[in-house]
Amino acid sequence: MGESAPIRLAELVGALALATDLASGQPLEHGLRTAVLAVRLGELAGASEEDRADAFYVGLLHSAGCTSDAHELAMVYGDDIAPRAAFSRVDAGRPAEVLRFLLDQVGAGAPVLRRGALLAAALAEGPRRPRRTLAVHCEVAQRFADRLGLGAGVRRALGYVFERWDGKGFPAGAAGDSIPLPARLLHVARDGSIFGADGIGTVTSRAGGAYDPGLARLAPQALSGLDELPVWQACLDAEPGQHRELDAESLDGACEALADLVDLKSPWWLGHSRAVADLAEAAAWRLRLPAGEVAQVRRAALVHDLGRAGVSNAIWERPGPLRLGEWEQVRLHPHFTERAFASSRLARLGELAAMHHERLDGSGYHRRLPESAQPETARIVAAADAYQAMTEERPYRRALDPARAADELRADARAGRLDSDVVECVLAAAGHRADAPARRLPDDLTEREVEILRLAARGNTNRVIAELLHLSPKTVGHHLESVYRKAGVSSRAAAALYAVEKGLLAA
Repeated sequence: MGESAPIRLAELVGALALATDLASGQPLEHGLRTAVLAVRLGELAGASEEDRADAFYVGLLHSAGCTSDAHELAMVYGDDIAPRAAFSRVDAGRPAEVLRFLLDQVGAGAPVLRRGALLAAALAEGPRRPRRTLAVHCEVAQRFADRLGLGAGVRRALGYVFERWDGKGFPAGAAGDSIPLPARLLHVARDGSIFGADGIGTVTSRAGGAYDPGLARLAPQALSGLDELPVWQACLDAEPGQHRELDAESLDGACEALADLVDLKSPWWLGHSRAVADLAEAAAWRLRLPAGEVAQVRRAALVHDLGRAGVSNAIWERPGPLRLGEWEQVRLHPHFTERAFASSRLARLGELAAMHHERLDGSGYHRRLPESAQPETARIVAAADAYQAMTEERPYRRALDPARAADELRADARAGRLDSDVVECVLAAAGHRADAPARRLPDDLTEREVEILRLAARGNTNRVIAELLHLSPKTVGHHLESVYRKAGVSSRAAAALYAVEKGLLAA
């Protein structure tokens, strides 16, 4: 993976940007183009190097919160990707456009009565829903930026991603110069990328409404010649100031952050990637791999599901069997993981991560690789992912108990689909993890608070939690308020991330 020379932070965040392009229904390289345009606009406007550097990372990270409400979005719209793509072209300052969007998108594909109920609920909520949803987007993106050590300027600007110059944005309705310059650069750059040179008139026509008018007038000049550039390299070249690098420890932490972000896409996945990484790392040590390969295994396991962001939750959370077209989309998610890293010095990491559904007999996906093309490091991740997934509940099946999951994994080894030595080491690791002593709870959380946090992180409402625990909804609400206060968060999505980060999801 080229880890002898430090990896640039921009390479890892660029890989995330490619994944969130897919998750938000934008063409690949939209996030990279946005970062380049933000820097170009900053240069034309005479912005300081610090503001341009902040705008660069805000451009790459502006969609980082898109996994935070994918579950809820799919329930309302029947999909979480197509509505994002459609709304990106809506002028949110024009009520008629917003209404048309709702009429077209809410409950798409649902039976008439169900669609009518969803639309009535959306109209009744009015601006409360986008205010709540977009606040969560911002909070999750900010938390991710904090974990990457990106600083106060990036963090602050990420809180204004959905604001507008005229004050009609969300979540706070900030206006004019009260919006940080990096965020104002983002607004023009993001939509300049979406509409492109052919639609630049749309951007300039919104000057003084959606955008800082001075910056909007610079958009045509900033866009000039961008389509002719190799965008990945242009993005790396555009980073202002001293390029930030990741040493081995920072790279580990960044991969953990990516894991948590993609697992946030569905309450069924919370903690999955970290659990796979723990199993795979422990198995790699048992197999006596060199330390460098063990680190490689852990990182590949952490990011193996990054490509899941590019497949709709309507598919992932379908309670019944998948149709052929839906199954084909599922089979693409390892490919998406691989492509996200392909242009960077993390390409080998992406290749290994993308092998997690390959099988030794050639029956896996997405490449149907033969046994000879699957290194031991990839076989470890595949076995760890298979075991961990079987022990987790999904919308279409109950979780298997550990003994049954072990039987299934050994059956796959006997059938020649998984490496038998690797399987035994993964199972040994799973048994050792189960016997680990209980850890002290962080931030003075109580056992009851952790119990409620686990259920909330899995997408349960206060009423459902109350029924499960034989409490009143009001009591559940009080416990959650206490959790939010102790954890320093303000939304369920951020609380779910906190639960993953602190290892609180396991009972």
